[in-house]
Amino acid sequence: MKISGARQDSFIANPDPAVACVLLYGPDRGLVRERARLLSKTVVDDPSDPFRVVEVSAAELKADPARLSDEAGAMALGGGRRLIKVNNATDATSAIFKAHLAAVVGDSLIIVEGGELSPRSSLRKLFEASDNAAAIPCYADDARSLHRVIRETLGAHKLSATDEAMAWMADNLGSDRAVTRGELEKLALYMASPGDAENGPIRIELDDARSVIGDSASTALDDISMAAASGDQARLDVALRRAFGEGIHAVGVLRAVSRHMLRLHQCAGSVASGKNVGQAMASLRPPVFFTHKDMFARQMNSWRIDRLAMALELLSAAEIDCKTTGMPSDAVCGRALMRIAQMGRR
Repeated sequence: MKISGARQDSFIANPDPAVACVLLYGPDRGLVRERARLLSKTVVDDPSDPFRVVEVSAAELKADPARLSDEAGAMALGGGRRLIKVNNATDATSAIFKAHLAAVVGDSLIIVEGGELSPRSSLRKLFEASDNAAAIPCYADDARSLHRVIRETLGAHKLSATDEAMAWMADNLGSDRAVTRGELEKLALYMASPGDAENGPIRIELDDARSVIGDSASTALDDISMAAASGDQARLDVALRRAFGEGIHAVGVLRAVSRHMLRLHQCAGSVASGKNVGQAMASLRPPVFFTHKDMFARQMNSWRIDRLAMALELLSAAEIDCKTTGMPSDAVCGRALMRIAQMGRR
């Protein structure tokens, strides 16, 4: 079965007992690992328990296909349900999981971690079609889920953030769930002692967030967005290759550029209503970073509202293609952004 949308969190917190195998896949490796950890806690308290937890790589399964059912059917010394974790699963393991799901032995839960699997993936199709298996996609956080993660992580330290700080963090985090959590934990440590019940939570200001958060992915995404909107194809090509080399997914890139184009669109609307360029830029929240102000102003003079709308439609269509067509997502993303850059040059 396919678990998507709002059902994902509730399933992970309380998985269906009839499900013997869960496939976690997608471009956000940090989210895959986080969900695997949460699922593990529904079976064992200690994920390092050698009697109840075993980790197997996809390569080991291919070398010994019978091992999956052997491990799933084994009984734990001292009792309790067992947990089997399979890493780096690909379509090459589909036949092994198909044989196991056809004749499940034991009550072990098997958590399978995969990478980015297209809709044509035989492994993904198998888990989505099986009544005793579940497939859960793990994509980069959208605006709503990212705000929830930020509030949840900061709230655990009795911290809250101003609207400006929240907006800035949402624009500069989200490429990978593990990176996002790590940067927020670093920010919490920077803020020192948590607030107490009497004084209420400590408020994080925009300057606090800027001083601490340094997601390298956000810098790469800024470079891509600025190059694309400025029509600088050579710089865009270099920035894209660096981002993909660092493991940043195409969907995250497309969303970052979309956010930038939306800000240009907002400013273009403000200018159309009578404001000058400086006033329009000053109204943005979070404000334009000081090193980008001159370039942003030039972009405002280069883009009309109608062409910004066309660019946003192009970016949206490219994201859909990345998720549904099975075409190489990096190529889809690169082609769309080069077209944006061509529009920027005109």
